[in-house]
Amino acid sequence: MSSDNTHLEHAEEHESMTKKKIWKVFFILLGITIVEFILALAIPESMLPQHIKNFAYVILTLVKAFYIVAFFMHLRFEKYTLIVGILVSFIFIIYFIILMLTEGNYLNSHMNL
Repeated sequence: MSSDNTHLEHAEEHESMTKKKIWKVFFILLGITIVEFILALAIPESMLPQHIKNFAYVILTLVKAFYIVAFFMHLRFEKYTLIVGILVSFIFIIYFIILMLTEGNYLNSHMNL
């Protein structure tokens, strides 16, 4: 009996992702990709410095990763505590990467190699 109930809950969970939502997410991802291509190919470096382009690429890539994980991996439909646990881990990893890059940049600029 309990396995039937679990099966029904799982089916309801995946029914919330309709074809309309899939196409909506697809076009959002397509739009973000088009913006990335415009940044890379159409805007010269004299108009927009490379470090600003790189920052925009990172932000746009994180937004795309959010949409992929949230909708296509069905994380958006999971329990709140699971989402918070994954987000806290992700934020910690990003913070750690930023700290390592900052430390590496400091060491690179202060050591004569």
